[in-house]
Amino acid sequence: MSSSKGLVIWGASGHALVVADIIRLRGEYEIVGFIDSSDPARRGSTFCGAPVLGGEEQLGDLARLGVEHLIFGFGDCAARLRLGELVRARGFRIATAIHPRAVIAADASVGEGTVVAAGAVVNPGARIGEDVIINTAASIDHECVVEDGAHVSPGVRLAGRVSVGRGAWIGIGAVIIGGVRIGAGALIGAGAVVLEDVPDGVLAYGVPARVRRKLAEDD
Repeated sequence: MSSSKGLVIWGASGHALVVADIIRLRGEYEIVGFIDSSDPARRGSTFCGAPVLGGEEQLGDLARLGVEHLIFGFGDCAARLRLGELVRARGFRIATAIHPRAVIAADASVGEGTVVAAGAVVNPGARIGEDVIINTAASIDHECVVEDGAHVSPGVRLAGRVSVGRGAWIGIGAVIIGGVRIGAGALIGAGAVVLEDVPDGVLAYGVPARVRRKLAEDD
């Protein structure tokens, strides 16, 4: 292994490919392997140039081997929030992955464990929480607040002073006008145009977006 710090990516599917690419471009960590808790049969296989180590049961072995750093490579907001608490309690440090071709304003803040993908823009005064995904070519304008565990999908446009609640998911290509609040755990459909506040825990979509139903816990 090189002098780079060892890191494990939790997840071994599409988003993990994006995260792995950012990690390798940054050169701050060496990817030791991937965790896949959904398919035990993948243990020992190779994914994106590194081994699939197994599932959650591997955390103890990783700690004993001196692997201290981990990052999430999957989109499920509720799971990132839950597992973020778990791995921090186990003593792991959560890496942050900002693509070298993302634009982050000098006074913007980006929390631990957050992934900012290629082409994303985070403008002045914005505050991004922990374990957030700011996906490909998303735009976060001035003084926005994106709370822990949220996912801002590719091509989303947040105008100034938008607030995105904890664990909310903004679907691909959605547009949120200035000053709007997206509630915690809300799901905004692809291509939606959001002109007014959206409550916690609901599904909203359309042009203009309307609340369609309250989300069940397993949605």
